[in-house]
Amino acid sequence: MMDLDQDSIKRLEKAITDLRQHNFFRMHDSLWRLTFFSLIRGLASGLGWVIGATILVYLLTVILSQIEFIPILGEWASRLIEQIEKFDK
Repeated sequence: MMDLDQDSIKRLEKAITDLRQHNFFRMHDSLWRLTFFSLIRGLASGLGWVIGATILVYLLTVILSQIEFIPILGEWASRLIEQIEKFDK
């Protein structure tokens, strides 16, 4: 019985040691390292939002430019395309 308890304690110690070596705990070990990784994660997230919004607006503009047979949307899409073309020049 005593041998079983010691074996369980040794396995628990090994599990705790392995857990402390995990990347999550090593990253949160230092305030500067945590700040750096949070900054990088925020920059990547912001860049993803900007690229995604740009692609979405582009696709929406292309789709709306094809709908010229609806008078209100066609006129609005034509003005939007003209503004985009002026901005490109």
